[in-house]
Amino acid sequence: MAEALFETLCEGFAGREEARCLETPDGRVWRFRDLLDRSAAYARMLRGFGLEPGDRVAVQVEKSPEVLALYLGCIRAGGVHLPLNTAYTLAELDYFLADAEPKVVVVRPGLVEEVGKRAPRATVLALDGEGRGSAAEAADAAAGPFETVPRGPDDLAAILYTSGTTGRSKGAMLTHRNLASNALVLKDYWRITADDVLLHALPIYHVHGLFTACNTLLAAGGSMLFLPKFDLDEVFRLLPRATLMMGVPTFYTRMLADPRLTREAVAHMRLFVSGSAPLLAETHRAFRERTGHAILERYGMTETGMNASNPYEGERRPGTVGFPLPGVEIRITDPETGRPLPTGEIGMIEVRGPNVFKGYWKNPEKTAAEFRPDGFFVTGDLGRFDERGYLSIVGRGKDLVISGGLNVYPKEVEEAIDALPGVVESAVIGVPHPDFGEAVVAVVVPEPGASIGEAEILAALADKLAAFKRPKRVFLVPELPRNTMGKVQKNLLRERWADLFTKAGS
Repeated sequence: MAEALFETLCEGFAGREEARCLETPDGRVWRFRDLLDRSAAYARMLRGFGLEPGDRVAVQVEKSPEVLALYLGCIRAGGVHLPLNTAYTLAELDYFLADAEPKVVVVRPGLVEEVGKRAPRATVLALDGEGRGSAAEAADAAAGPFETVPRGPDDLAAILYTSGTTGRSKGAMLTHRNLASNALVLKDYWRITADDVLLHALPIYHVHGLFTACNTLLAAGGSMLFLPKFDLDEVFRLLPRATLMMGVPTFYTRMLADPRLTREAVAHMRLFVSGSAPLLAETHRAFRERTGHAILERYGMTETGMNASNPYEGERRPGTVGFPLPGVEIRITDPETGRPLPTGEIGMIEVRGPNVFKGYWKNPEKTAAEFRPDGFFVTGDLGRFDERGYLSIVGRGKDLVISGGLNVYPKEVEEAIDALPGVVESAVIGVPHPDFGEAVVAVVVPEPGASIGEAEILAALADKLAAFKRPKRVFLVPELPRNTMGKVQKNLLRERWADLFTKAGS
């Protein structure tokens, strides 16, 4: 088995270079041969701009097939791909440019001059959502054969910056082995073959859209319907041509709200996968009742790719992320001592396997702090295994609320609130309290028109949760703040209500 990423992906479509690889909503078709040729052009272009093995290529552009070719060209040239969220402002971009020191930067048209000032040592090029711009023109001029630069399994293939909800974002260094092994495992575990067609509506600056989706489909020789973004009308228009869909929970809640989602509309589909944020058990049940399909939820993170998955065959249990993937070890430990905990107890999730990243870019102290001596990575996520071996994610370690010296796991409180009539979803946080250290606060999204308020919610929880777990306040909001991948941004909620009790003096 090849462990260099590009060679691994190419093995998936070897001998099928003329087969369809991806198609855009306007009907433009790329064959695997087209992707190979275009990635060679980008590789030649990057080398022409002085890219040496290990140099970074920062990319902050709209999604298009051209960007996928640029990514492959980067790893073919021995470079390190650095995808950046298109929502980042120029001020935020400053940090990544200074920290990663890219040799080449590709941005949207109109930003080249400004980014050039901020990264004077880099070559700055443009690419728009149609795949046009100075980067594409330079690739046109560099078209021709290219001999892929040899890379070893421990060489870097990508750096992805964490979401940075606390402090500065950290660059997770992902190797060729990390990405290649994860693609091959997912291909087999989810039974993805050359006959599959993925409805791809995810962004490709993130693990989910780029590595879990694109890498896995390429490694299987499957094809993709490549949407620039999630658009409900386009999803339902193209769904009859797909066999597979990967999405964030928001995709599925929006589909459920649309009468076009019927059992007949998805009868031909083989698999729906959800990730990047927790899928509510209620969403899982509602989707199954409406369509007959049990959404397959899995668990991954920037530093590791995918770690666990509900089974392809067998029960996909709502509220769980299934079992450790083949080759991946997961254990639950005491957050303070690192001692392994027995089945059923909540603790820190630790992971070891070929998918686990090399460390944090230019941050050896943080890297050392996050790894145990035996090689397990401390994820920062809290979870537990049930008696059947299914893993449930309880929350982030930093989200744990310690009220009056007692541990409160937000997920437990959220599940109790979400089960109440008239509630869409909730987020439970801890805020400073002068007596308890932290107080439990619930932020709740009610159903439209529901006559439910703080008093009703607190009364309903009285016989469901111990007093120390029950919220001291409940706030109703029209929606919860989320990042682009659908994760609730609890840090923003904590900031909003940080002075709730300290100012009141209660």
